[in-house]
Amino acid sequence: MNTVQQIAKHFREVYFGSNWTDVNLKDALAGVTWQQAIAQVHDLNTIATLVFHINYYVNPQLEVLQGNPLQASDKYSFDLPPITNEADWQELVAKVFREATLFAEQVEKLPESKLHEDFADPTYGSYYRNLLGIIEHTYYHLGQIVLIKKLLNIK
Repeated sequence: MNTVQQIAKHFREVYFGSNWTDVNLKDALAGVTWQQAIAQVHDLNTIATLVFHINYYVNPQLEVLQGNPLQASDKYSFDLPPITNEADWQELVAKVFREATLFAEQVEKLPESKLHEDFADPTYGSYYRNLLGIIEHTYYHLGQIVLIKKLLNIK
């Protein structure tokens, strides 16, 4: 398995499972209702906000992997559209997993040599740095989701 395939595999594992941490986004979100997803615990972000935030960075990287320019701004990364019912919540979750699948597929298509090239702009570093960074970012916020679920007594 080459490096690109390993990165794609690692990305899939944080979303869909079979990783050595035994924690993944799909299992963590399974059974979470829309009311639980938007429940405020102290001054923490809600589960829904964290899910939106995780995907906020996956989506623009996916666009770059598909040959499009990078278009994102950190200032919008927590701007979750209102979740007012179960359909809104399920639509967000479905979008996240759909884009995660596309992201991993696009990563697998990269030539190994691309990993050392600048990602969209030299200020962002290499493709390798950004691809690993998106995995680290997801694990970081996944940990927050797991803790918030515990605070909400969600099994």
